[in-house]
Amino acid sequence: MPHPLKRQFRRLAVDRSYQVVAASAATLVVASGTGLLIATGDRPEPDRQQPSAVAEVAPQAGEIAARSELRVPASVAPSLTTAAPSPTATASPSAASPSAASPSAASPSAAPSRAAKPVAAASSAAPDPDLTRPAAPKPPASKVLDHVYQAQTTYFYCGPAAVRNALNAAGIERSQDTLAGMLGTTEFGTNSAADTTRVLNQLVDGAPYRTRMIPGGAATAAQTDRLVDDVVTAIAAGRSPVVNVAGTATDVAGGWHSFPGGHYVAVVGYRDNGRTVRISDSADPGNALYWMSTSALADWIATRGYSA
Repeated sequence: MPHPLKRQFRRLAVDRSYQVVAASAATLVVASGTGLLIATGDRPEPDRQQPSAVAEVAPQAGEIAARSELRVPASVAPSLTTAAPSPTATASPSAASPSAASPSAASPSAAPSRAAKPVAAASSAAPDPDLTRPAAPKPPASKVLDHVYQAQTTYFYCGPAAVRNALNAAGIERSQDTLAGMLGTTEFGTNSAADTTRVLNQLVDGAPYRTRMIPGGAATAAQTDRLVDDVVTAIAAGRSPVVNVAGTATDVAGGWHSFPGGHYVAVVGYRDNGRTVRISDSADPGNALYWMSTSALADWIATRGYSA
């Protein structure tokens, strides 16, 4: 075969092989670049530069193959092979997602610490004041208040006289006339225990008096016990109760006291833990002070009331 013809066939064969190689390389680059773009579609913008850089090599390789001047450089092959690990790099965020779930997995372990807070709060809570408050001192079994007795100045001044004697036991001095004006006392007497409570609270610090009523013809056991407690509490605190009575009662000495239309007396003491009381009665200076059982006094108060 002539020499020029051999040279032409040789060149055609070489050019065809190089074109095949270049086409294969370009196909691989495009395929890998497309995989990279798909895999890294959710990745930040800087990660997209690597496929674009590889894609820029493909036209250069195609130009080189088209000119048939050089083989595909060896440096291009590593660029093609290095593009393959990129899918594994894109898998790293999904691989990291289990590690991101680790804080949520740790959240149950944090639950006991939160559950322990109420226990700490309960342990650091202030003690109940009802449990730490010191108990009130027990009242004495008997007590009598000192006072200067005064008989009523008119037949209808039993209310003002009883209030006056009670106030005197507390160290407060007022005349019967002054108290009669405050009580609204008339020739028909003083209306009720509500009036004596009102005036006593106007003159005694702290307004400690309360009105108790005993309706019915006789006191019940509960009402009698209530009277015992009220008398002991008041006398122990230095206050004299004032009671509104009606009818007839007998003292412990057998003395007989009868006031069908009603009467007021002051209680200035007690004994036997309040089961017997000391009466200051303004109606009769000759029998001004006497002892009476609290049950008898409760029945004497029935249908009326008292201030204590």
